[in-house]
Amino acid sequence: MLDDDLYIPTYQDMLEAHERIKPHIIRTPIRTSAFLNELTGAELYFKCENFQEPGAFKVRGASNAVFGLDEAQAKKGVATHSSGNHASCLSYAAMRRGIPCNVVMPRTAPQAKKDTVKRYGGNITECEPSTTSREETFAKVQAATGGDFVHPYNDPRVIAGQGTCSKEFIEQLDGLDMMVAPIGGGGMISGTCLTLSTLAPEVQIIASEPEQADDAYRSFKAGHIIADDAPKTIADGLLVPLKERTWHFVSNHVTDIYTASEEEIIDAMKLSWKHLRMVIEASCAVPLATILKNKDRFAGKRIGVIITGGNVDLDTLPWLK
Repeated sequence: MLDDDLYIPTYQDMLEAHERIKPHIIRTPIRTSAFLNELTGAELYFKCENFQEPGAFKVRGASNAVFGLDEAQAKKGVATHSSGNHASCLSYAAMRRGIPCNVVMPRTAPQAKKDTVKRYGGNITECEPSTTSREETFAKVQAATGGDFVHPYNDPRVIAGQGTCSKEFIEQLDGLDMMVAPIGGGGMISGTCLTLSTLAPEVQIIASEPEQADDAYRSFKAGHIIADDAPKTIADGLLVPLKERTWHFVSNHVTDIYTASEEEIIDAMKLSWKHLRMVIEASCAVPLATILKNKDRFAGKRIGVIITGGNVDLDTLPWLK
């Protein structure tokens, strides 16, 4: 049940977001692989959000929030908590507008993501790797800075911005049977639901999640939000729980959620590197891992897969001992 004052973004919000962010994002290409098609028995089309300048789809929602601020609030800057990609993308958008950005990041976040935040001028405060620690540390940072809180996913501006990815996908490639994307807090899946429920309601929306951080899967089966505080998985971008807004979209529009083991995620990551010849994160390999694990469910279908990011710490790849 949603609170009466909990604003849910609309399709019109997504359209306005796309116009607002066009100068600040890349219309990313779609890639395919004959090998992966043969391996899965499906036609897979990968939307390459790892090619965004900050390396992740989250530049869409972050840019929508930053460039939608009025001048008075913009002077105080923005603030958030994030395991990495939202922090990087919000720092990037803030840099482009010339305003401050303060982010709280787990001390265990990949160094590559911390380096990206710093490169774009973001100020980092570290916390322990749990949802509780993130939120408590963030409350102190925001109180000290006065920055506008841009939540990584439970923010209508962010969800509307993420929805622009599926808008581009459908414009670039029609005739899809399914759209598959990773799920953590649910920002990308919510944006996908927002857009496709209006633009292409016939497309089934499938979410993919690590077995070791499967709170969205358990929430979906139970019919209410189940939140884990500190799950552990190599898919570091999928560690956070659903919130009210994202649960609204998941519970109303997602067809199913599938999970993959750590080993299956690593294998899919390596396959992507080898056959798509792209650097993608473990979090972004989860959709391919679940497609490979459930071939009968996906065989013979035209499937859109959103590659959500490519910010990888090359010194700590999951298959290196």
